[in-house]
Amino acid sequence: MRNTLRERLEFEGFSTEAVDDEIAAAQMCRKIPFDVIISDSSMHVPDVGIPFIILSADNNIDSAVKALRSGAHDFLTKPIDMNRLLHSIRATADEPRSESRTKSTPRTRRRNTSGSVEPIIGKSEAIEHVRNLIDKVACSEARVLITGENGTGKELVARRLHEKSNRSNAPFVEVNCAAIPSELIESELFGHEKGAFTSAIKQRHGKFEQADGGTLFMDEIGDMSLSAQAKVLRALQESRISRVGSDKDIDVNVRVIAATNKNLREEIAKGNFREDLYHRIGVIVIKVPALRDHAEDIPLLVEYFIGKICEEYSLPPKRISHEALDALKRMPWSGNIRELRNVIERLIVLSDSEITIEDIRLYC
Repeated sequence: MRNTLRERLEFEGFSTEAVDDEIAAAQMCRKIPFDVIISDSSMHVPDVGIPFIILSADNNIDSAVKALRSGAHDFLTKPIDMNRLLHSIRATADEPRSESRTKSTPRTRRRNTSGSVEPIIGKSEAIEHVRNLIDKVACSEARVLITGENGTGKELVARRLHEKSNRSNAPFVEVNCAAIPSELIESELFGHEKGAFTSAIKQRHGKFEQADGGTLFMDEIGDMSLSAQAKVLRALQESRISRVGSDKDIDVNVRVIAATNKNLREEIAKGNFREDLYHRIGVIVIKVPALRDHAEDIPLLVEYFIGKICEEYSLPPKRISHEALDALKRMPWSGNIRELRNVIERLIVLSDSEITIEDIRLYC
């Protein structure tokens, strides 16, 4: 279950580590500035000043009260409700820390170093093609569909498009269509009025309104329900939206960039995706290559990640042996660049002054 949960969280873009006891967890927490710990019991959480969430098979009220009194930020029961867990992780990670806790770990410095858009690393023909498309398309108002496997960097392409566009000073708002329950996606995108449904205690602006004048990045759009697709199509056709529970139209000026890891033409054939919406969002299609298709860029990526991660951890840059680098180039990288970055972070934490082939064999 731990491994399955880790795979799902890394699919959602989180960098994770997994251990099976609190002693190993405490040792790792001293090296890595984690945002959140997930454990099956508050007894197994090391006392290192990091907020934690309990994920338990015990749905007893007393257990929940005991966990929360011991300092847990949330208590969730199995089977896992991934949408609830993702919401809890983000809320816990974003909660302000006390001054003493902030000083005790380098997490503040780590977050602040990641404010700017990362460069697109690589000199291969495939990556040069992506960069050239970005340069040609960015300043236009054309809608862009970014395709590619998980972890290839689709969000990075979207951010570069926004950064190079005439809307760069306006908001860049993103929404992960796969992480939001189908019954809530319309409220998330279009907002709602107070009293529109049971938990709507106040008016809320949706992502379209938040992105007005700027760019709306709709990630994993292939996972959106057909009813939500119809409303998105109307918003794109008419440049106006209507909040849930309202009959008033609101004009919006938004450039939509969408991304998916699915083959939308196959989804259209299956009846899962609207063809008219596909043609609306896919004026320009940018396919981001899998890492195995530009493996010659791995040395550059490794060099970049080593420099960036060592800076985040306030460490001197580590060397990597030729044998270790060759081994990384031969790996399959099913998780693509996201997986490569996580592996480099793990190697930096666990290796000595040089990353060796022995480290690759031990930790990869």
